Amino acid sequence: MPVVRDLRVLLRLANFRRLLTVRLLSQSADGVYQVALATYIVFSPERQATAGAIAAAMAVLLLPYSLIGPFAGVLLDRWPRRQVFLYGNLARAVLAGCTAMLMLATVPDWLFYASALCVTAVNRFVLAGLSAALPRVVDEQRLVMANSLSPTAGTIAATIGGGLAFAVRIAASDSDVVVVLLGATLYLCAALASLRMSRELLGPDPELMPPRLAAALASTARGLLDGLRHLAERRSAARALAAMTMLRFCYGALTVMVLMLSRYTWSATESEGLRLLALAVALSGAGFFAAAAVTPWAVGRVGRYGWMALLAGIGSILEPALGLTFAPAPVLTAAFALGFVTQGSKIVTDTVVQTAVDDGFRGRIFSLYDMLFNVSFVGAAGVTAAMLPPDGRSVPLVALLAALYGLSAVALLHWRRIEREPVKRDG
Repeated sequence: MPVVRDLRVLLRLANFRRLLTVRLLSQSADGVYQVALATYIVFSPERQATAGAIAAAMAVLLLPYSLIGPFAGVLLDRWPRRQVFLYGNLARAVLAGCTAMLMLATVPDWLFYASALCVTAVNRFVLAGLSAALPRVVDEQRLVMANSLSPTAGTIAATIGGGLAFAVRIAASDSDVVVVLLGATLYLCAALASLRMSRELLGPDPELMPPRLAAALASTARGLLDGLRHLAERRSAARALAAMTMLRFCYGALTVMVLMLSRYTWSATESEGLRLLALAVALSGAGFFAAAAVTPWAVGRVGRYGWMALLAGIGSILEPALGLTFAPAPVLTAAFALGFVTQGSKIVTDTVVQTAVDDGFRGRIFSLYDMLFNVSFVGAAGVTAAMLPPDGRSVPLVALLAALYGLSAVALLHWRRIEREPVKRDG
């Protein structure tokens, strides 16, 4: 079977395995830390969460780094990416420990959010660096498969980390502090794992010698403009990013809806709601895994834009068919299906960006990519907060998202015709 054969080839590559190990540990720590924050904000008995409060928390944690993200990319194109993984994960381990101490103390909410904000700040560097480094450890022929395995494995690791966080929280008598400390430990392990790769291995290219920090900061704005101009010249990458942003918006809105349904409609207690949310996360992760298995084969049959269009079309049909029931079983089924849709589209987008963008610009473009992810997710939370009643049931919201999925499918089919995308068959 071609997929199994290619997976075996990739996993024989020592440097690919080492980069993958850093990703798995780092993103599993992200999953643990994010669940700890979510349960502390949404499911703590002393807190009465609303869709507006969830949106505000997302804005505080993500929006500042929507602005910093592109600037991080300019630095990523100058700093050794291995060093970013080492020091970035060490910093997150320390900062996560600070978050745990703040949970134990009686402090204003803004101080807690500031601590969490620092952890997510470093995250922008690490995730963008992981994507930018991937073409340095695999050849272009295997890049679609590598994008199926690596980012998807990272997402699954984050999902497993989230599941582990739920289990630890229950075992530790609903202690969010213990969960955060587990995340700090995993960040430390990710930092140590990065030492198995040489400093120069992951780029950027040697001729891009890192300038002094002051010079790098002074050239940030100019470098960002260069990155935007480079992206404007690479229409394929720009179109894929636009479609992925819309699909991410839909996924973010549905995430907030499921949070509210789990908290107030499907359960009588916080513990029961937390278990249902954990199940939704697990099913969405299973959708990510399924997308990783199917996407390389599907891209070979219908092309990159064709596969993204088909996925968006699936979302436009299944999202209202299952979501309008507002019942646990159909909505949890939708969590799997839309996890599949979102991750399949992300795999394609990663590959388009990596192949269309020059290596010297990848850090900047992937930071822009990360920025679009954050803005679309926070924007979705804001729209959802305006439309969603306290019980999480909103027919207009479900209808709006179905329309956005449908429009995305139409746009992708149009772009496929414009580019006359060839269909390549694996094997």
